[in-house]
Order: sequence, then structure tokens, then C-alpha cells
Amino acid sequence: MSTPSSLYVADPRSKARRRSERRFRLMGLGAVGLAVAALIFLLSSVLGNGLGAFRQGVITLDMTLDAAIIAPKGTDPEALQKVTTIAYKRLLDRELAQDLAAKGLDTSGLNDKAIAGMLSQEAPAVLRRLVLEDPSLIGQQLSFDALANGRIDGFLKGRVTMESAKLDSNISPEQLTLATAMREAGMLKLSFNPSFLTAPDASELRPEAAGLGVAILGSAYMMLIVLCISVPLGVAASIYLEEFAPQNRLTDLIEVNISNLAAVPSIVFGILGLAIFINFAGMPQSAPIVGGLVLTLMTLPTIIISTRAALKAVPPSIRDAALGVGASKMQAIFHHVLPLAMPGILTGTIIGLAQALGETAPLLLIGMVAFVRDYPAAPPEGFFDPASALPVQVYNWTTRADPAFMERASGAIIVLLLFLIVMNAIAILLRRRFERRW
Repeated sequence: MSTPSSLYVADPRSKARRRSERRFRLMGLGAVGLAVAALIFLLSSVLGNGLGAFRQGVITLDMTLDAAIIAPKGTDPEALQKVTTIAYKRLLDRELAQDLAAKGLDTSGLNDKAIAGMLSQEAPAVLRRLVLEDPSLIGQQLSFDALANGRIDGFLKGRVTMESAKLDSNISPEQLTLATAMREAGMLKLSFNPSFLTAPDASELRPEAAGLGVAILGSAYMMLIVLCISVPLGVAASIYLEEFAPQNRLTDLIEVNISNLAAVPSIVFGILGLAIFINFAGMPQSAPIVGGLVLTLMTLPTIIISTRAALKAVPPSIRDAALGVGASKMQAIFHHVLPLAMPGILTGTIIGLAQALGETAPLLLIGMVAFVRDYPAAPPEGFFDPASALPVQVYNWTTRADPAFMERASGAIIVLLLFLIVMNAIAILLRRRFERRW
């Protein structure tokens, strides 16, 4: 007869089970640690490469807006409109040379073209817009922060070095030496760059002027379209399927297809949108209306699934109690079930919108990758104007050769991540605000 084991002494099987539990716990901690390490590496890489986009190298010029150059035919708006950026560039080049001479900076080894090349090609356009907005500045002396060339900007941020300048046809070591002297003299500095969030995209020759203004506006228009179409349709379809639809083969087929659509790759929706909205309906390419409709098709299954799950989570006793006191089925659903399911519905909707905000593949197929300089108009006309989107702008910049565009792409990723964090935070707050416990 075997001796009974004591509760205070672990037998071999108990020891083996505890060892297995410890191993499983360590594996879980290791997985969490690996995920956190990967997240930290990703964020540090994006922040390290992208924060520079929010600062821009500028050359401060103490200049006089010479009317003989920029207003030879008078200062009335019609005459000023006819003056091109060539005249403003000539004025900036002259003022830069004079400021360098006034501060006693050595420009030996550099010709006038090399000195003028330290200014961005966008600087004359910025000065022209400033004068057109306020013609009274003509003839006055002012301090103007002109955008520095992309290579000079990269030198201030450590992306361009003397060694790389020797191999670069767009910059020379002599220009970098002069840039160092200008920085010490206070003429050249890094300043906050708000135009990165407001300016439109720029050409290959002006990476320092590229901004996210059109992309942010295009994404906002598309999210507005998705919100106004997918939420009412998705919630209405969910209520019908969950509360009113009879259980038969047709509804079973619909439910299976909704689940399948949620797993379809997003590029398939882009092909569908290209075929239906552009080729068949004749809608304009690269327009927020087409992008919004494509993203609506992609978001609808997610909203329907999350809404149905929220409706199922409401206890049947709520429905029975409402019906028991004389409420109709419609009143029971809209007055009792739907308010209790609202936290889950809002959370699923915002998560679906956040997913749509980061989609790139379907937008590429409908032409959103086009180079767009003009801002779309206010809604509803703006829905049909050409525009870009944040994820597409990231893709666009990563395909360009200049390293400054890669910095811009990382900065755009930071902006996109901030939008996603805000949307997910709103989902959490709404869930806690409207959550009901029973």
C-alpha cells in the first residue's frame, strides 16, 4: 500500500508542472520584451530620421526691396503680378553677396553662381508671395529668412559632410566652408519649419520646400467621405442582419461574404475602384471622392463586423425587458440595445477609419500618386479636385533620389503616426465615456 503524499511536499509531477508554467511565463515575457524592443527600434529610427524635417536651414538677409528690380512698372497689383521670380532671384542674389561682404566673410574660390546656389530655388517664390500679399513692403528694409539649398540644410543636420561634398556635383567643399562661416556669423541657422505641414509638394530640385499641406487636406477629405458613407451604411446593415434578418441561406451567404471581404487585400479594392468609379463612372483620377469611395468599400466590412459584435454583447434580457413593458422591436433596439452597444460601435468605427487612413495600395491604383501642387477647393467642389494622401506622399518621397526626401518621408510618417495615435486615443476615451456595465 502506497504512502499518501503530503500537501506540503511537492511530488515530481507538481514540480514538472511548475517548471512548465515558469517556462511559459518566461516565453511570454520574452515575446513582450522582443515586441517592445522592436517598437523602440522602429520609433527611434523614424524619429531620428524624421525630426529633422520639422527644422529647416534658413539664411537671414538684411535686405531692401528695391522697387527698380521687383516693381519697375509700379506697385499696383496688376503690375506686380507680371513680375516673375527671376527678378526676385536677382534681388536675393545681390543682397546675399552684399551681406557676405558686409560681414567680411571670405568668398574666395567661389563664383557668383556658386554663392547664389546656396539659396533654395523656392526662396524667390516665397519672397514674391510676401510682396504680393503686402505691396507696402516695397522700398522698405526688412529681415528675410530665405530657404537654404537642400545640401546646405543637410550640412547643418549632419547629413552632408565635406567628404560627401567632394563627390557631389550639387555642392562643393568651398560652399560648406562658407556655410560654416555664415553659421558662426549668425546668417545661417536651423529654425522651426511650419511649412512642412502647410506647403504643397515640391519638385526634385527643391526638397527643402516640400510639404504635406495637400496630402493632409486630401486625407482629411477622404476620411470625411468614408465617415459620412461607411458609418450609416455599416451600422444600418449590422442592425438589420443582427436584429431583423431571418436566418436562412441568403443571410448566411451574406455573412460569409462580409467576413471574406474583411480579409481581402486592400489592393483588390483599388482594382475594383479603378474599374467601377474611374473606367465605368468616369470620375476624375487622383480625386478625394474616388479615394473616399474606395476606402469606404474597404472599411465597410470592418465596421459591420465590429458593430454586430457590439450588438451581440448586449444581454438578451435588455431586449426582453423592453418588449415586456410594451416597447416595439424598433423601440427596443434604438432606445435600449443601440445605446448600450454604442461604445463598441464607435471603437470599431474609429479603428476602421484609422486603418483606412494608412492605406496606400488602393490609392496608387486610382492615381493618387500624381504630383499635385494646387490645394483642393473647399467641399463639395474640393472632393473632385486633384489631391494626394499622407501614405501616398510617403511612398512618393521614398522613390526620389535626393536624400532630403527620405528625411521628409520619415517626417510624414511621424505625422501619420500622430494622427493614428490620436484616433485610437479617441476610441479609448469614447469607450470609457459611453461604457455601461450590467
